[in-house]
Amino acid sequence: MTSAAPSTGTSSSRPAGVLLTPGASAGRDDRTLVAVEAALAPLPVRRVEFPNRTRGSRAPDRPAAAIAHVAAESAAFAHELGARPEAIVLGGRSFGGRMCSMAVAQGLPAAGLVLLSYPLHPPGRPDRLRIEHLPLLDVPVLLVSGERDPFGTPEELAERFGVVPAPVSLVVLPGDHSPRDEARVAQAVRAWLDGDRPDGQGVTSSRG
Repeated sequence: MTSAAPSTGTSSSRPAGVLLTPGASAGRDDRTLVAVEAALAPLPVRRVEFPNRTRGSRAPDRPAAAIAHVAAESAAFAHELGARPEAIVLGGRSFGGRMCSMAVAQGLPAAGLVLLSYPLHPPGRPDRLRIEHLPLLDVPVLLVSGERDPFGTPEELAERFGVVPAPVSLVVLPGDHSPRDEARVAQAVRAWLDGDRPDGQGVTSSRG
């Protein structure tokens, strides 16, 4: 079976670049984002801050502001690379990944989504799901999550992301919301970008 590559907007099988965003209380120097950038070299990677960090605040931005920021950073990165926005893979950790997914659901072009430790719901509150936008994701998705993540178990992620009308790959690693082995997270992202992903709609799970 031939793997379906993320859309690049070019003749290449790889995206033009990857835009990475941090979790709600973290910054662009988050150790996982740094590890992913190193693993993807020489592919261009841009790690960005959300406006709250620029202001010196640890409180997360409201979704509307965060989504607008993702869109602006994606456009600037694509312009810098001489590429179209649909050639950029968007993603990040926790809150950052969720904001990228919401931006794509609202129409932001992208080659794919890399969602690290996606916060499906608050810890202990599986009734407060953050999934309304998932049926609108029309690009390939990679989920990398800890097997004990209180923000969403692998089983919950597989069930809820089953509504995405594009290929979804779920890689489960040892750990919780912050898997300690950043190298394994980074390797999962690199393998996915290199073409280790399924065809068609549905969620394919594996252990990393």
